[in-house]
Amino acid sequence: MKKFVVILLLAVMGYYISITFFDIGFGDSHLVEGVVPVKDAYLNETVNSLNVANTVTSIVVNFRGFDTLGEVTVLFLAVTALGGILYKKRHQAGERSVLFSASKVVTSGSKLLFPAIVLLGAYVFIHGHLSPGGGFQGGVIIATGFLLMLLAYENFTVGHNTLSVIESLAGITFAGVGIWGLIYGGSFLENFLPVGTLNDLFSGGVIPIIYIAVGFKVAAELTGVIYTVLHEKG
Repeated sequence: MKKFVVILLLAVMGYYISITFFDIGFGDSHLVEGVVPVKDAYLNETVNSLNVANTVTSIVVNFRGFDTLGEVTVLFLAVTALGGILYKKRHQAGERSVLFSASKVVTSGSKLLFPAIVLLGAYVFIHGHLSPGGGFQGGVIIATGFLLMLLAYENFTVGHNTLSVIESLAGITFAGVGIWGLIYGGSFLENFLPVGTLNDLFSGGVIPIIYIAVGFKVAAELTGVIYTVLHEKG
């Protein structure tokens, strides 16, 4: 009986999936006369209304910014779950579950590279509306800088309270900008700041602010995960 029910359910699902698939009309024109296609609207509004040089950025942070907030939330939940599994109330200084024996060359090089890596990550998310990059990419770059230091120095520590404050403020900033746009313009993440001049650093309205917030949030969350994993006792 169970097999019959399973086969019946699979048959019903397959029927409706096939109908949906064949009704798509691959190759047919879906453009409505007199209506501007979505892609053209995005391209036109990016330059003409937002003065943003990076179209992908304007789509991700402005036109579909609510989706980006959902992605950031998913990352936060994943980090929270992992932290809850691996959490220890107290670690002694220098206690590591994963130990590395770094040479003098590695430790000296890490000192030189760490500020440059952090600066590069900040540059990537600050200029996300002008060039390829953005908050997620910049945050990951900064987290790799902290990973390098954690691998090079056994006693290198990261303050979890500091990371929590940074992550919280960044999340509040993202949500606050979106809510203010809802109050100001009637839609979540509606721009309420001057858009400036195309290709200028201070352009794009709220987009640079959101990307900076996302950059700090991603950097703090991933750094916290890396630190927790390296200090987890087996």
